[in-house]
Amino acid sequence: MSLAGRVAYREELTRLAHQHPEIVCLEADLGGAKHPFQEAFPDRFYNLGIAEAAAVDCATAIALNGYTPFFSTFAPFAVLRSAESIKLSLAYMGANIKVVAPYAGVAGGWFGTTHHCLEDFAVIRSFPGIRILAPYGEEETREMVRLMVGTPGPFYMRLGRNGAYASLDGERDSHGIVWQGGSDQGVCLVSAGEMGTVAVLAAREQRGDLAHAHLCMLDQPALEIAAQAIAARCHTVLVVEEHRPMGGIGSALALLMPDCRVHSFNCGEKWPNSGGSHEEVLESLGFSTAALLEKIDTLTAAMA
Repeated sequence: MSLAGRVAYREELTRLAHQHPEIVCLEADLGGAKHPFQEAFPDRFYNLGIAEAAAVDCATAIALNGYTPFFSTFAPFAVLRSAESIKLSLAYMGANIKVVAPYAGVAGGWFGTTHHCLEDFAVIRSFPGIRILAPYGEEETREMVRLMVGTPGPFYMRLGRNGAYASLDGERDSHGIVWQGGSDQGVCLVSAGEMGTVAVLAAREQRGDLAHAHLCMLDQPALEIAAQAIAARCHTVLVVEEHRPMGGIGSALALLMPDCRVHSFNCGEKWPNSGGSHEEVLESLGFSTAALLEKIDTLTAAMA
């Protein structure tokens, strides 16, 4: 049975820490007696409480002394409260810090808007020099943790909450894009992030073998490569992401693919006005399988 991304992250980091004594784990109010890293390496684990920006600053000092700090907390706090520290330490200084952000999008559900984050791609992508990852499923999450451990420099990795997903079937190219079948003449669905991929897979079950490109690496250099690969195969593209339209992956690819028709299916500009499960909050924002299918049908009809 697959593990949720945030659980897979903790397990994989703990496993790698046995081989890499330079790894240090910092969390902001997310520790606890059952944290595997804390249990295995109590002297390399720090819970800094509700002090997210300070945690990034502490990670900076740790990184400058030759260690590899991983800092993790809820996405809205990891990104929005820590934005200045991320800008200066990760982007400007290039410190070897890995920020891992579960509860991205509206995965916080009932916690409400304070615990939602539909702006993280826009914020982090505006700081040059940070590599951005948004894996889908346990295997890809573990792979990205290994990448971060083995690659010097700053990273941001977006995760969900409790969703556990098996690996994607399909062809992974040399750029890390996973391609799933379909005709290159139709609408190509491009998924970014966990729920974007979940939505695309649900749509493909309903509408047959639509072309699908799953993107995990989402920083500007990675998207420039992805844009070339997608444009070489498809002309009409629909980017599906659990994010605002402003500053998201759809808007980035639209700028990078001027000769293609790039559309976006996202969470819009509304604020959630009620609590609910992850899926219920998404549906209140217009992000549902039914709405995605309607968008696909509209684009397909326009191509006829």
